Amino acid sequence: MNLPSLFLYVILLCLGLGLSSCKSTYEKIRTSNDAPLMLKAANDYYKKKDWVRAQALYELALSSYRGQKEADDLYYNYADCHYQLSEYEMAAHLFKNYSITFPNNPRKEEAEFLAAYAIYKTSPGFRLDQSGTAKAIEALQAFVNTYPESKKVGECNQLIDNLRLKLETKALEQGRLYLDTKHYQAGITTLENLLTDFPETKEDREIRYLIAKASFELAENSIFEKQKERYLQAVEKAELFQKRYTGGKYAQEIKKIKEDAKSKAKNQKYDRYQSTSIGNKS
Repeated sequence: MNLPSLFLYVILLCLGLGLSSCKSTYEKIRTSNDAPLMLKAANDYYKKKDWVRAQALYELALSSYRGQKEADDLYYNYADCHYQLSEYEMAAHLFKNYSITFPNNPRKEEAEFLAAYAIYKTSPGFRLDQSGTAKAIEALQAFVNTYPESKKVGECNQLIDNLRLKLETKALEQGRLYLDTKHYQAGITTLENLLTDFPETKEDREIRYLIAKASFELAENSIFEKQKERYLQAVEKAELFQKRYTGGKYAQEIKKIKEDAKSKAKNQKYDRYQSTSIGNKS
């Protein structure tokens, strides 16, 4: 073995022995059944932000310190390790339990906020199921209701706004999808519910345009008996748009939808059909 290769081998060997030594020290503590030693080491790892080792040792020490003065910091740090490792569901559970277990601790409010914020972090992208988003809104609102004077209220309200925007985006995309796939009635219902649930939406203009357009398309694709009524509904939706927006984007398209729907609703065949139907019933 030449000198450079020997030198490299020695360095790698030293590094390997060093890493092995660090690991064996941690393993000795982890398997020691010495609760004070594990707690001390866990605190040291926690300060160094070695969340994995700290979490493991805190978990082993928990049962030994239940009901003792050390349990407060131990349990809080244990919950925080989960949070720092992005294990948000468990972190939320542990922070909430902390606030219940230590109701008189000054960190109770902080723990409850972190429990709610951890749930917020589990909220998925708007294309996925939004039950987690609804749960996060509920948790953050509960914090605001419990601590109306907290410095975190403003942040919670902003987080709630972010989540509501996600739900709004989800509903709008769902409405668009219904229209793209020609499920006009489902699209109209979804978009009208969106306006009810999010009256301050910034997408109001587009949503009302889509409702009017879908109403016209629904009439166009309806059976003869329902067409007149649905053309008149399309006229109504177009007029609602025009009352809110006198010009700008979609104005010309809405005008055409209204004119076409009005014209088609005047088809005399509808009146003759209705008269015939009434005559048959009598």
